Amino acid sequence: MTRPPIYGLLAEFEDPTALVLAAHRAHEAGYRRMDGYTPFPVEGLSEAIGFKKDRVALVVLIGGILGGLGGYLMQYWISVISYPINVGGKPLHSWPAFIVVTFEMTVLFAGLAGVFGMLALNGLPMPYHPVFNVPRFAFATRDRFFLCIEARDPKFDRVETRRFLESLGGHEIAEVPH
Repeated sequence: MTRPPIYGLLAEFEDPTALVLAAHRAHEAGYRRMDGYTPFPVEGLSEAIGFKKDRVALVVLIGGILGGLGGYLMQYWISVISYPINVGGKPLHSWPAFIVVTFEMTVLFAGLAGVFGMLALNGLPMPYHPVFNVPRFAFATRDRFFLCIEARDPKFDRVETRRFLESLGGHEIAEVPH
């Protein structure tokens, strides 16, 4: 008889140092699908779990470039192609007059790309997460530190992963149901 599938195993730790050490050892052991939960930012935890650099900066850059090009091309189309008006003999394509709108569109699109890119890359909004099903997880916002190794990790095995988390000093190891 097989047991129902789970999201992963959640181990509780007493202090942030123990959590960072456990995450580092888990990463060294070959676990890649894991996450740490703490009541405050813990320095070194993201490196210990193998978190890679985010791509929000690239999304902001692309958004800014598209916004600047869009603003400039919009003004070019209006001034030169669609509604050409010769004012005081200046050329129709007077690029210095386009600088302000181009800059503002660059900032607007970069800001919007940053917000929406961050939300998309973080998988937000996420009103529900399987770790909320574990009763002890309520202490994650107060004074406890958790490491969750996900079941979709290629190295994950219920029994072996539980033993591994116990060897790291994790207590109150719980299965996280879906």
